[in-house]
Amino acid sequence: MPDYLDDLTAFLENTGFDDLPAPVLERARFVIADCVAAITGGAAEPEMQRLVARMAGNGGGSSTVLGAGLRVEASRAAFLNGTAGTFLEMDEGNQFSRGHPGIHVVPAALALAEAMGRNGRDVLLAVILGYEVGARIGMAAKIRPSMHPHGTWGTTGAAVAVAKMMRADARQFREIINISSSLGLTTSRQTMLQGGTVRNSFSGFSGQIGLMCWDMLQSGFTGEHDGLSSVWGKVISESFNPGEMTEELGERWEITRNYFKRHACCRYNHGALDALAKLGMKQRLQADEIARVDVETYSLAVELDDQNPQNTLAGKFSVPFAIATTIIHGSSGVGSFTWEAIRRDDIQELADRVIVREDRNLTAMMPDFRPARVTITFTDGTTATAETKTNRGDSEDPYDETELTEKYYELTSRLLTPDVARNLHDGIMDIENIPDIRDLLRPLS
Repeated sequence: MPDYLDDLTAFLENTGFDDLPAPVLERARFVIADCVAAITGGAAEPEMQRLVARMAGNGGGSSTVLGAGLRVEASRAAFLNGTAGTFLEMDEGNQFSRGHPGIHVVPAALALAEAMGRNGRDVLLAVILGYEVGARIGMAAKIRPSMHPHGTWGTTGAAVAVAKMMRADARQFREIINISSSLGLTTSRQTMLQGGTVRNSFSGFSGQIGLMCWDMLQSGFTGEHDGLSSVWGKVISESFNPGEMTEELGERWEITRNYFKRHACCRYNHGALDALAKLGMKQRLQADEIARVDVETYSLAVELDDQNPQNTLAGKFSVPFAIATTIIHGSSGVGSFTWEAIRRDDIQELADRVIVREDRNLTAMMPDFRPARVTITFTDGTTATAETKTNRGDSEDPYDETELTEKYYELTSRLLTPDVARNLHDGIMDIENIPDIRDLLRPLS
C-alpha cells in the first residue's frame, strides 16, 4: 500500500498548469505581486542596502536582485530577495500553517526561472505547488514553541518549486523532499521578540537552500526514507501528522486560504489593531486622553508584550508599541514602525500604558481565528471596548483587489519609478502569458 509520500509525489509529478483551477491561479498572481512588493520595499532598508553591496558587488549573473538594479547567481538572488521580503513584515502568510509560505517559495522560483528562461506558466505552477507542500508541512507539524517557523518547512517548499520547474518525476520529488527536510535552520523564536534581525534572513536561506537541494540531488546526494516524519516528528517538532500532507490534495489549495497584510507588523498584532480601528471609527483617539489600553487576545499574541522594543524589528513584534504608534500616527503602515518611531518619547510613554493579557476563550478559537479585544480607559474615567474575531486580509475578511494594488504601489514606490512598478504589476497579473520570465524582470536590472 503506498505511503503518503507516494501519493504526494505522484500528485506533484502529474499536476500540470491546466489542472489548476482559476481561483488558485488568481490568488497565486496576487501572492507573487505581494511578495515582489514586500521584497522591493524591504530592499530599501539600510541593512539590505549594505548586504546587497557586500554580496552582489557590481552584479554579474542570471537572476535579478529586486530593487538593486543588479543580477547575480540564482541562489544568491533567492537569498537576498527572500531576506528583503521579510524586513517590513508585510509579506503574505497562511494562518493554518502558522507561517509565510510565499516569501520562502517565490524568490527561489523567480530566480530559477530567470536562470533557465522559463515561462510564466512554469512560475505559477512551481509557486503553487511549492506553497502547497510548505504550508501543509506547517499544518502537519507542531513546531516547538522555542522555534521560529521561518527557514524551516519553507526550505522544502522552495525545493519543491525548484524541482517542478526542473521537470522532476515522482522519484526526484521524493528525494528532494527528503534532502531538504534535513536542511531547515534551527531558528530561535527569541530573535523576533528581541529584535534580532538575523531572523529576517531565515526565509532567504530557505530559497537559497531550496535551489542547492536540486544540485545536490543531481549530484547523487540522498536523504532519509521519510525525512518529513523523522525531522518534523522527532527533531524540531513535537509531532507530525502525515495525513495532513494529502487530505483533500488537489481539491483544497492552501494558497487560496492565505492572508494578506496591510498592518506593517507581525500578524499576531493584527487582531488588536483591527479592534483599535473599530474604536477609531467611533471617536478620535488622542494619546494624552488615554489612561491605559487593555488588550485581551490569544496565547501567541500575548508573547508580544514588550513595552520597550529596542529596534524596528522588535517594534513589529510588540503589541504595546503597535497600539501606541498606530494611535499617534493614525496609521499602522510602514512609516509607523521606523527607527524614528522607535525613538519617540510620546510613543514609548503610551506603550507603557498598554497591557496585554491572554483570554483562553480567544486562544481556543485558533487556528481558524486570531481574535482580540481592546478596551481603552480614558483620563476622564470612561471606557470604550471593541473586539474582532477575524483579521482584515483573512480569507474570511479579505482585502479587495483595489486594496491589494494600493499596498503594492505603496511598497514598490520606495525604490521603483511609477512606470516600472506599473509595468511590473501588469506583467504579474498576466504572468501566464509571458513566454520568458526574463522579459518581466529585465527592466529591474
